[in-house]
Amino acid sequence: MLCFGAIALCVALLGTGTAFGAVVLKEGDRGPAVAKVQRKLHLAADGVFGAATVRAVKRFQRAHGLPADGAVGSATRKALGLRAFSSRSVSGGRTYDPSPSRGVRIPAVLKRIAECESGGDPTAVSKGGRYRGKYQFDMATWRSLGGHGDPIDAPESVQDRLALKLYRRSGTEPWGACADS
Repeated sequence: MLCFGAIALCVALLGTGTAFGAVVLKEGDRGPAVAKVQRKLHLAADGVFGAATVRAVKRFQRAHGLPADGAVGSATRKALGLRAFSSRSVSGGRTYDPSPSRGVRIPAVLKRIAECESGGDPTAVSKGGRYRGKYQFDMATWRSLGGHGDPIDAPESVQDRLALKLYRRSGTEPWGACADS
């Protein structure tokens, strides 16, 4: 690699996991590449590399004699029968939106609330751990809406659907300051 005067560029390329086309998928990543892995592992393909995907990847790795690190590098990718991922098919940020509503039309106000509450991240957890998911549900509210388990483990489409249900029931009041965003 030529770094000479462009050390920052070399560091930036290495830090993204995209140097020389070596994209490694890991927890927190999003995008079509994550959805492909999830389909190969027979998971709901929401495109979000969360805790359930990590567990499934580790199970697959152990079953195939690979180091069980929960990340999808070249060896795991090849064992899954997938081609190399492009950096455009993966986002470590919050820009990938794999059809989050799954048939549910999300009002603009809920999109603004999600951005305010969690930056639109369906795996977000508040500092104290009480509020969870894209809309920062507490567990009592989540369950009262029909949610099961932890909101951060639910597909984004389920979080959207339950937020819409809450919005139709109570308006923007449950989101306090974020309702005015």
